[in-house]
Amino acid sequence: MDELIRINFDSDCPTVSGRELHAALGIETRYNDWFKRMCDYGFDEGTDFYSFLSKTSEGGRPATDHQLTIDMAKQLCMIQRTEIGRQFRQYFIKVEESWNSPEAVMARALQFANQQLALMKHQNAELLDTVAVQNQQITEMKPKASYYDVVLNCKDLVAISVIAKDYGWSANRMNRYLSENGVQYKQGKIWLLYQKYAEKGYTSTKTFSTPGSDGDLHNHVHTYWTQAGRLFIYGMLKAEGIVPLMEQEV
Repeated sequence: MDELIRINFDSDCPTVSGRELHAALGIETRYNDWFKRMCDYGFDEGTDFYSFLSKTSEGGRPATDHQLTIDMAKQLCMIQRTEIGRQFRQYFIKVEESWNSPEAVMARALQFANQQLALMKHQNAELLDTVAVQNQQITEMKPKASYYDVVLNCKDLVAISVIAKDYGWSANRMNRYLSENGVQYKQGKIWLLYQKYAEKGYTSTKTFSTPGSDGDLHNHVHTYWTQAGRLFIYGMLKAEGIVPLMEQEV
């Protein structure tokens, strides 16, 4: 089907510019006067058309234009009682038939379903991150620590980068080692312990709020290691012959 006029498919139903239709039909009356007279036939804004400001080709002040439903455009063409009006009416009838065909309806439904699926996947991923962090925080509060652990937990929490530095490693290398040895896994942007280690009191998660460029406060969750966790990592590495720099022979 050859295109007689540009059809806008951005909304729920196809529409056409009132000014473009006015020009295509070769109507000599000023657009504003013509459109006002056409509205006397019972067309309602919000149902049959909506107004907007369009840019002029000369770069002057924006002019009022209207997006017309195809049904309204079809009726306007019939009202003109001209040959060009008849041709455009037939064209709009074909546009309607194509838009309402079973294939087109199915394609739009499938597109909408895909959009909803993508949105749900994104929301589920965010929910999984939140639940995983909350589960670890709950687990960290469960264990009844021994006196030794209580003493250790009274000392400062440390970031993984501090522990890694004891061995001359980077934080990335230490995180990768713990991941490869089944101690932790990454959920979103945070490292979390697997369940069998999460109950040992090796880590503690903290939430910090920082102002963003948009002016709003944004929450960031970080995992810190307790001194018990630090000794746990020490034991793992020592079993493989890896000791801190201060214990290495010069």
